[in-house]
Amino acid sequence: MKDIKAIITDLDGTLLHSDKTVSDYTVGVLKKCREKGILIMAATARPARTIEDYRKLIGFDAAVTLNGAVIEASGNIIENTIEREDGEHILSGLLKLWNPVISIETDKGIFSNVYIPEWDTAVYDGFPELPENTSLYKILINGNNKKLIKKTERSLTDNTYYTIAQKRIVQIMSRNATKWNGIKAMLGHYGLSPEEAVYFGDDNDDIEPVRNCGIGVAVSNALEEVKNSADAVAESNNNDGAAKYLESILF
Repeated sequence: MKDIKAIITDLDGTLLHSDKTVSDYTVGVLKKCREKGILIMAATARPARTIEDYRKLIGFDAAVTLNGAVIEASGNIIENTIEREDGEHILSGLLKLWNPVISIETDKGIFSNVYIPEWDTAVYDGFPELPENTSLYKILINGNNKKLIKKTERSLTDNTYYTIAQKRIVQIMSRNATKWNGIKAMLGHYGLSPEEAVYFGDDNDDIEPVRNCGIGVAVSNALEEVKNSADAVAESNNNDGAAKYLESILF
């Protein structure tokens, strides 16, 4: 068994149950891991403000948020933002779609051209111009169809890329902002290599860390490509697959 010094986990669809809770069992297993001196880290598409309750419950030592747009470790913060010119160019292209639902994640919160209750967005009618004095982390478009994908690809700049999350949201980010880049920077802060980490994931943005960490684990509800990339497949998120796998290899 490899010498595991860090546990890195995706949240939605992986560590969290589908109702967004974390079981007492999982919290207990992670606590035992920390008592063994293992660092506990999160890597998520969520912004930092939405993981605070989990941070308090689990006690993450560090976190990659917004798919690598923001990395926080021991109070140090690294940001990989979309340049303002690139962001406004992309938004100009996306606005040519029929009634697009567009949101942007910034250092001042999340803004959308319509109110999205799930994210409690602030409504902003100024696109393609960005709100003043904001750093742009991510552009999100609700939907996943051929017309949207084609328009997204045509609107991208050389400095940006897109992924599809939860099969229904197109995410556009800086080319520097990937989960894998964020994970490498986060581990590097602690003097660790990816080989010393176990990673748990379920979605497209988890494929690279699943392939490249010392042990890559997919939960059983993961996309097929994630499972095919993994060293092991654990039980589903709703059956505490990540915690059960950790217990099986560490205790």
